[in-house]
Amino acid sequence: MKYFEDKLRYILKKELNLDNVDIEIPPDSKLGDYALPCFSLSKIFKKSPQIIAIELRDNLNNNNEIKKYFELVKADGPYLNFFVNKSKYIEETLKLIFKKKCKFGKKKKEKIVVLIESPGPNTNKPLHLGHLRNILLGQSLFNMTNFIGEKAHLVNIVNDRGVHICKSMLAYQKFGDKLTPEKTGIKSDHFVGDFYVKYNQLEKTNPEVEKEIQEMLIKWERGDKEILRLWRQMNKWALSGFKETYKRLNFKTKDYFESKIYLKGKEIVLDGLKRGIFQKDENGAIIVDLSKEGLGKKVLLRSEGTAVYITQDIYLAKLRYDEYKFDKMIYVVGNEQEYHFKVLFEIFKKLKWPFADKCYHFAYGMVALPEGKMKSREGKVIDADNLIDQVVEEAKNEIKKRYPNLSENEINQRAELIALSAIKFFFLKYDPMKDFVFNPNESLSFEGETGPYVEYAYARINSVFKKFLENKKVNLEDYIKDANLSLLKKINEFELSKLLSNFPEIIENSSKKMNPSILARYLIDLVKAFGSFYQNNPIISSDEELTKARLYLTYCVQIVIKLGLNLLGIKEISEM
Repeated sequence: MKYFEDKLRYILKKELNLDNVDIEIPPDSKLGDYALPCFSLSKIFKKSPQIIAIELRDNLNNNNEIKKYFELVKADGPYLNFFVNKSKYIEETLKLIFKKKCKFGKKKKEKIVVLIESPGPNTNKPLHLGHLRNILLGQSLFNMTNFIGEKAHLVNIVNDRGVHICKSMLAYQKFGDKLTPEKTGIKSDHFVGDFYVKYNQLEKTNPEVEKEIQEMLIKWERGDKEILRLWRQMNKWALSGFKETYKRLNFKTKDYFESKIYLKGKEIVLDGLKRGIFQKDENGAIIVDLSKEGLGKKVLLRSEGTAVYITQDIYLAKLRYDEYKFDKMIYVVGNEQEYHFKVLFEIFKKLKWPFADKCYHFAYGMVALPEGKMKSREGKVIDADNLIDQVVEEAKNEIKKRYPNLSENEINQRAELIALSAIKFFFLKYDPMKDFVFNPNESLSFEGETGPYVEYAYARINSVFKKFLENKKVNLEDYIKDANLSLLKKINEFELSKLLSNFPEIIENSSKKMNPSILARYLIDLVKAFGSFYQNNPIISSDEELTKARLYLTYCVQIVIKLGLNLLGIKEISEM
């Protein structure tokens, strides 16, 4: 707990004039709760670290301020180890959580602006499994960044122009026959995606159709009214479908559209050519030469003057900086685009833009499914909606087995919550850079490292409170607020309190390291520790004062579970 570390630093400075010393957490709690390495003190005291540790131990063990917070100070070779006063530690930790509640660990707002880009879809097909991981990583990072006091904004680039968009448009011209999502009953972005699939099938039998795509793109760029009308309609369908998926995932973002910015990127590149920042190659294409940086040469404008994808990213970064004056710009994009962002950031440096060193690529690995599971209409890409629907159906089946008397409406509501919890937690428990296989059945398990396992602990605590308060005319908080926490003397009560006290540091690390799995793993450890406490210590007993104290501890556990889940973008579930 930072409170005790701060107290230790204060005492060391006040009593021994030791300032800015290194305080470590020992690898094993048997060695103490905090440790002071004495190596760097040898230069000050002109003695060996071992002798310094012994002398400091003797001095501090007689200090009344130390005795108040630490029950033992022990020299172990060159280390001085501190064992906290367990009763004091439990009391300070739980009272702080009880007081702060959902703001436990939350920092005051700073003037640090962070932009997080996610998920970057194309308007020719629905959001897929990769987009789902992108969204969940972006949302959780957004939540945690705001929680630690920085001002985060979710921003998005919608890729709504180009050859890939024209493919679904051309297929609709050929096969659409005035069909609409409303007439077919198909979700609107899936409706657009069906025509993208039809185009791919057509191209296999008729390669000449590629010429028609190029002609359509030229017409679009020249402002052909009929082509633009079709483009706007199909974009509207795609975006409407995305909006439904975003709403289901509780994801909100500010959208930027490629169609509105791509020409501005060309202007910057052409200006850079005039200034000698960029060059023309032997084919007449405008390039950036990053050979010295080990990145080779990258085309920015093709020889015929058309822009490549990176060109829009150049202008978009400037546009966002002009709008937000961000201190950090985080691109949540798969690790296959690592080269793209290395080049992009080097271009910012060559342009001498003020945000050149403020941009970061939050890379992540691939998600796969077990062989034969939930293949999409293309047989390759898994639609996010289909995956969620599949897990919801499996959750419904499990709920019906466990609770046959529930109404259909209640089953549907619970299934949606449990399924989203299962998916989000499973996706976020892995280090972002790692590839993993998403197993729907495993994700829904009430045992193991799953969302339902964590949710069940929250719901079980709710059940304990509900049972205790039954027929009692009392509010839980009012009943436990004056609990005698010194009665919490068991080692598992102390270990549980230590885990709770680590929560603010966990959020800080998860956010700064851009790794939500740190928080997800912490929640698993917390729930396991609570399970051990719950099995070995009856919360409700004939001893009313002990009951109050353990209810107090359990209430604090529930607060932190809820906080952790919410920061991962997961809604807590009161009844499973």
